[in-house]
Amino acid sequence: MKEVFKSGFVALIGRPNVGKSTLMNRIIGQKIAITSKKPQTTRNKIQTVYTCDEGQIVFLDTPGIHKAKNKLGEYMVNVAEKTLKEVDLIMWLVEPDTFIGAGEQHIAEQLKDIGVPVILVINKTDTVKQDDVLKFIDAYRKIFDFDEIIPASALRGNNVDTVVEQIFKYLPQGPMYYDEDTVTDQPMRQIVAELIREKALHALDEEIPHGIAVTIEKMKKRPHKDIYDIEATIICERDSHKGIIIGKKGSMLKKIGTNARYEIEQQLDMKVNLQLWVKVRKDWRDSELLMKNYGYVENK
Repeated sequence: MKEVFKSGFVALIGRPNVGKSTLMNRIIGQKIAITSKKPQTTRNKIQTVYTCDEGQIVFLDTPGIHKAKNKLGEYMVNVAEKTLKEVDLIMWLVEPDTFIGAGEQHIAEQLKDIGVPVILVINKTDTVKQDDVLKFIDAYRKIFDFDEIIPASALRGNNVDTVVEQIFKYLPQGPMYYDEDTVTDQPMRQIVAELIREKALHALDEEIPHGIAVTIEKMKKRPHKDIYDIEATIICERDSHKGIIIGKKGSMLKKIGTNARYEIEQQLDMKVNLQLWVKVRKDWRDSELLMKNYGYVENK
């Protein structure tokens, strides 16, 4: 191990759907945060850990900062904004564009007096002409005095090494907070629930996914066998949604289950017997009690 060991907490921020979870999963080297093209995928602060000879980075993947429409939205924004005050460095992800909208301006305002280094990562640069990247860098320079600006592609892995190098440049000397083989502080039940929710997000229509949560009713390894029995419930807000999630003769639920089972087996490294149910809980996203039941709990 190096003489100087650096460590610290890094908040990953950005509007919904800019690729924060994809970048974190890419750096960590395995899937912890769920990814989807739909906004509001990440709802809780997810802590993942990257350890190498140089040091240890603890990533906090925050929910996207946005204008809240309901209690769940308010909870997500509070989590994100509170995280900014507890970290050693902020990594802000944006899409490659010269147009800087109200959402980005709002985040720049939040960062004004934060007092920690801010690295801007312009993600998804594999989707644009390389000649245009300098224009995007210029546009962002005008709204905030960044410590570093790095163009990258989390999906393709382009420039991700540079991102890690630059993070270490700004982290203080510090202890190893987690064992070197730890990659997340998330309980496995929560990771499993999130993987099921991800597969539902991928399979379903635009309107439904925001209103779904997943609870794990049972998760047990069979005695003397490498097989897990998992029972989970997908919670939705309307009866009409329930019908769509189940699908014709159960086809949609089967598809979600098959896709989720494959990913869960990869995570647990053993066979999984997964059973899914669907329940309706009207307007759960505006009920503090139900939100708590489904794992959205404010850490005081």
